[in-house]
Amino acid sequence: MIDVVAVGETMAVVTPTLAEPLEMASGFSVETAGAESNLAQWLADWGHSAAWVSRVGNDPLGRRIVRTLKNHGVNTTYVSVDPQAPTGVMFKDPGINSTTVHYYRKNSAAALMGAGTVESLPWGSFRLLHLTGITPALSSSCAALVQMLFDRAKRERVPVSFDVNYRPGLWGVQDAQAVLLNYARQADYTFVGLDEAQVLWPGLGSADDVRELIPNAGTLIIKDGALGATEFNSQGSTFVPAPLVQVVEAVGAGDAFAAGYLSAVLENGQALERLQRGHQFAARALASTLDFQPSSKEGSK
Repeated sequence: MIDVVAVGETMAVVTPTLAEPLEMASGFSVETAGAESNLAQWLADWGHSAAWVSRVGNDPLGRRIVRTLKNHGVNTTYVSVDPQAPTGVMFKDPGINSTTVHYYRKNSAAALMGAGTVESLPWGSFRLLHLTGITPALSSSCAALVQMLFDRAKRERVPVSFDVNYRPGLWGVQDAQAVLLNYARQADYTFVGLDEAQVLWPGLGSADDVRELIPNAGTLIIKDGALGATEFNSQGSTFVPAPLVQVVEAVGAGDAFAAGYLSAVLENGQALERLQRGHQFAARALASTLDFQPSSKEGSK
C-alpha cells in the first residue's frame, strides 16, 4: 500500500544560492518546485510511502525532476512523459515577507493532464489522495481532472486532502473563488491560510468565519501565519501556536505544514499532534531557501 498519492505539476526552479534578490544574485541552484511533490518528499523523508503523479516533458529538466524525486524516496512510477510539450520552469526571487516567483509554465506537459491521469492511478493501493488548488488553474483539462479525481476517490472510498493553495499569478479571484470553495467543501482534509481565505472570499475576519463558510469539510485546517493553526472537526476545534522561527524564505512552508499534519494523520495522531507536526515541518522549510529540506526521521524529531 502507498500511503499518499499526490497529483500535480512540478517545475524546475532556479533559485539564488543565497537569500538575495534574483536580479542581484550571482550564484544559483536548480531544484524542483511543486506543491504536491514537495509534500511527497516531506512524507517520504519521514518514512511514509508517497507517490507523485504528473506529466513532464521529454527534456533534461523533466528527467532531472524525476531523478531528484526518486533520489528523495518518492515513487515516480505513475509519471508520464510528453514527447512534445516542455517541462515548466520557474524562477524564485527570495524575500522574507515579499518572496515572488516568475512562472514559465504555459502549455507545459503537466497542463495537458486529463482523464487519462485518473485511470493511471493505482486505485485500491493507496490510503490518501492529495490535491491542490494549483492544478485547476493550469488548464481546462486540469480543472476537469481535479473534479474527476474527487468523484473517483469518493467511489473508491479514498480520503482526499485538498490544499487551497490560491496562486494569483495563475488566475484571478473572480475565476478562482467559486471553484476552490467547491473543492474545499468536498475534501476530507482541507488546508487554507487565513490570509488567502480573506483574499478569495472577502468578509472573513477569523478562522471561525472560514469554518462557517466551509462547514461540511470533514476536517478543516486554517493556518494563520506566525500565530499558529486551528483544526476544526466534528468534535470542535484545536489551536496550536506556531514556534518562533528565524525565517529565511517563506515559499514552500505551507506544503511542509500539510505534509507534517498528514504524516500524523497516517499514524493516527490526534489534533494536537497533527498540528504540532505541521508546525515542525514548516519550521524546517522556513529556515531554508529550498522548498524541501531533507533530514532523517530521527534527526527531525
